[in-house]
Amino acid sequence: VQLQASGGGLVQAGGSLRLSCAASGRTLSTYGMGWFRQAPGKEREFVAALMGSGGTTYYADSVKGRFTISRDNAKNTVYLQMNSLKPEDTAVYYCASTLFDSVLIHEYDSWGQGTQVTVSS
Repeated sequence: VQLQASGGGLVQAGGSLRLSCAASGRTLSTYGMGWFRQAPGKEREFVAALMGSGGTTYYADSVKGRFTISRDNAKNTVYLQMNSLKPEDTAVYYCASTLFDSVLIHEYDSWGQGTQVTVSS
């Protein structure tokens, strides 16, 4: 499976961005999909996940109420809508796929290349 993340960029605090993750080789609707991020000098952390079975969503506390993960089955693409962005949201964002209903990073087996999000104050 190949995942292609896009949509990052530079935005002012309070602004919005929408990240996309297009997949080939795997039907995303049957797998769990997640977004993770890694800021300079920090470990990669969980941001949001959309479970393949039932479509349950999970969010990190730091983004709850501001970010929304969704999926377009026809386009085999997962999105992360990010609103009310803060400077602390600055990071490289990665999409990933898992065979499990999980938010644990080690249970994701396929990763996109990452897209940079920079939020200026």
